[in-house]
Amino acid sequence: MNLEIASIIPHYYLAEFNLDFGRITPSIPFILTGIVVTLKFTLISAVLGFLWGTLLSLCKISSIKPLYWLGLAYTSVFRGTPLLVQLSLIYFATPQLTGYDISGFEAGVITFSLNSGAYVSEVIRAGILAIDKGQTEAAMSLGVTYQPMMLDIILPQAIKNILPALVNESIALLKDSALVSTIGAQDLLRRAQIVAADKYVYFEPLLLVAVIYYLMVMVLTVGSTILENRLRRSS
Repeated sequence: MNLEIASIIPHYYLAEFNLDFGRITPSIPFILTGIVVTLKFTLISAVLGFLWGTLLSLCKISSIKPLYWLGLAYTSVFRGTPLLVQLSLIYFATPQLTGYDISGFEAGVITFSLNSGAYVSEVIRAGILAIDKGQTEAAMSLGVTYQPMMLDIILPQAIKNILPALVNESIALLKDSALVSTIGAQDLLRRAQIVAADKYVYFEPLLLVAVIYYLMVMVLTVGSTILENRLRRSS
């Protein structure tokens, strides 16, 4: 009797789950197109966030007090407020304040660049401060001005040291990019939601998107590990 019950239970639950990946097979190309949108969004936001974060980090170590306090205040605001709130403000408030009908993609890039810059600035600042002060003093004694000293001596060493932290920030940016689906940008998650609503199934398309995100993160992780090893051997 117990054996009969045990053989019935798995079939019963499978029927209850009603899983059928064949229902979303025709829509898979539509979902996969979102990879281009997601990667494009992540790449642009990462580059702009890195450049903005570098500038902010220089403000934070500056002896000019207004720049120093500006860098600290900016970081405090963007690290102290939810990313979704920032995204909503830029997307919904921009048309009201400027009259410009901003797209979901544009709003996402602006928001994530500004937000990422706040976190990257702290990482770069820590990397700069970790460099031996003797190098700065030696460069100044040789007559090297501040700008070339930073660009040619300090920043390259700092970036090499903080590469793992920058990769972690890029991974977080890639995963958080799914938030742009809330403002209509047709990234991976948004396309999966469209398919789910059209086919009346949610587990299959969302599981597919989760696997895709995981694979992209793994590729980024492996690539960063290879780059880190090469930099370590070259140093």
